[in-house]
Amino acid sequence: MDTATDILGLIRGSQMARLFLVGFLGLVLGVPIVMIDALVGERQQRRDEAVAEVSSKWGGTQTVAGPALVVPFTHRWIETSDGKSVARQDTQSLVFFPARLRVQGALTASELARGIFTIPVYKMALTLDGEFSDLRAADLGVAPADVAWDRAQLALGIAEVRAIQEQVSVDWNGTRVAFLPGTGALADFPSGIHAPVAVNEATKTFTFSLPLALNGSLAAYFVPAAADTSVEITSNFPHPNFQGNWLPTRREVTDRGFSSAWAVPFLGRNYPQTWIAGSPATREAIDKSRFGVELANSIDPYRMADRSVKYAVLFVWLTFSTIWLVEVLGGVRVHPIQYLMIGAGLCLFYLLELSLSEHIPFVAAYAVATAAIVAMVGGYSLAILHHAGRAAVVVTGVAGLYAYLYVLLTNEDYALLIGAIGLFVALAAIMLVTRRVNWYAAGDAPDAPPAPTRS
Repeated sequence: MDTATDILGLIRGSQMARLFLVGFLGLVLGVPIVMIDALVGERQQRRDEAVAEVSSKWGGTQTVAGPALVVPFTHRWIETSDGKSVARQDTQSLVFFPARLRVQGALTASELARGIFTIPVYKMALTLDGEFSDLRAADLGVAPADVAWDRAQLALGIAEVRAIQEQVSVDWNGTRVAFLPGTGALADFPSGIHAPVAVNEATKTFTFSLPLALNGSLAAYFVPAAADTSVEITSNFPHPNFQGNWLPTRREVTDRGFSSAWAVPFLGRNYPQTWIAGSPATREAIDKSRFGVELANSIDPYRMADRSVKYAVLFVWLTFSTIWLVEVLGGVRVHPIQYLMIGAGLCLFYLLELSLSEHIPFVAAYAVATAAIVAMVGGYSLAILHHAGRAAVVVTGVAGLYAYLYVLLTNEDYALLIGAIGLFVALAAIMLVTRRVNWYAAGDAPDAPPAPTRS
């Protein structure tokens, strides 16, 4: 019993011991912070599941590749076995990309809801036109006599073919031809459509034009399939996020939407204009060459919540440090349970921020959560510190921390710099206000007034 009393007396009388106790309480509050962090991940996973479910019914991220002209040819070789030479042959396909491709389209975005989650989706109406020219099989070592020009196909790669909204046909050199399911002989495009087209060696240039209406969600991408590829897209979506190996050469973004244009020469690609179908390296290079636009939310609340939780322990310690300094400078005592109460309120902020941001814009959710926690901590500080000025110091510190956190969240590129400057300023402020404190005497709290005696 005497030992416990001695320990409590040490904690009450030694500021160093109280400082270590306050640090330990900050570590204890790391447990609910870890739980909140896990909750953020769980809610984000539920959102992703809702996105996947809507995309599976409406249409996912679309990638349009091509069109490409696919022409079968007879591959001949000599095989030697047991000293005998045997002639072998099979059928392979030549793939030609167009000399010129122009894509024009409009992307009309909207939102679909799945429970409390909203998913950006779109309807995209495209027109693809261009031309093929200078089709030379000999460049790949294929004899002209082995090429079956009469079995040529025009193949178009589409990531989500089930999201095609209407029958597609192509105007091929003035003749209308309907597309069929699948990419035919073109194994380099995993999914898409194809159409049998008339090709002969006498004609040097083959023009094409085709309309394409697709549903999709989250993003739309294109592959630079021609020697000269140009893409022009307009949309009503106001927050585009341009992605891929090429950024638009021209863009205009307003509150009513965006318009963008890409111009891509084939010299910037890592695959040729003509190749033999089925090359894994070529398929991988085509996949990596896509460019386009993501329909990104201006602020992702789950990403913001995840980033803010990472600062939670630091903010708890800084708030506890403020209260501890009030103890030292003001000659008051705050019980460890009261520290835990304030720490619990600080942890509750992140839960309020997350839950509110699922129903209202993140900025509003952050403001409401900040106001609620600052008011709660302020009222409690006034009750335990018994002085409006001391409580104002704590409230100002907490409000400043949340304002500082918002600056960190909205300036991701400069978060490290802002964080380092913030910690420097905090340490400098602590050193400034405690520069005259006699730490050896700081633990000697004013004696409690003697109890009244009865006469």
